[in-house]
Amino acid sequence: MNASTEPPLKIAVLISGSGRTLKNFLELAAEGQLPVDVRMVISSSPTAGGLQYAVDAAVPTEIFVRKNFSSAQAYGDAIFDACRAAGVDFVVMAGFLKLAPVPDDFAGRVVNIHPSLIPAFCGHGMYGHRVHEAVLEYGAKVTGVTVHFVDNKYDAGPIIWQQPVPVFDDDTADTLAGRVFEAEKEAYPHVLRLLAAGKIKLEGRRVRIVAARSRGGAMIGD
Repeated sequence: MNASTEPPLKIAVLISGSGRTLKNFLELAAEGQLPVDVRMVISSSPTAGGLQYAVDAAVPTEIFVRKNFSSAQAYGDAIFDACRAAGVDFVVMAGFLKLAPVPDDFAGRVVNIHPSLIPAFCGHGMYGHRVHEAVLEYGAKVTGVTVHFVDNKYDAGPIIWQQPVPVFDDDTADTLAGRVFEAEKEAYPHVLRLLAAGKIKLEGRRVRIVAARSRGGAMIGD
């Protein structure tokens, strides 16, 4: 893919663990293959491995530990206050495992990726290897990845993009996870490119890919 001529999408990336998805974003951006400007990385854990990728890329970091806040609402308020201060266009969840209620001014501006084809194998407590183990236990023949807008329920926001991944008879949770992550590395940047180009329009629960438009307030949900 050629380097994008779109202005970079200013994003905050939220992580809880290894930061593999963040690493993918940073590498693609450095190569000119992803039009994003990672303004901030927010972690729910001070020991998240992904924080080092941010440090290496000179991206500011903040840590918000859920137990330090009296409620999910207070937790979300602190996170989105930081995102406002950073001046981001979108908040991109990348393995972020905590509930952070989305305020009205960020509605339609928070996205997440889930390692299954929603509405299958999703919801509270379904993340990481738990998802892949559930897929195998059920005997599903196809799984995949889903990029979706975030609302205030786990994995319930409008679906932007889905990409299927086959399940093989000899799969383990590890082998399936590896193949699903390869799909994630394609699907999430693809959606960010569409957002940067102003090509995603949200209408209720329906998402349409449209001709390029401004990233102003008219793009999402007008």
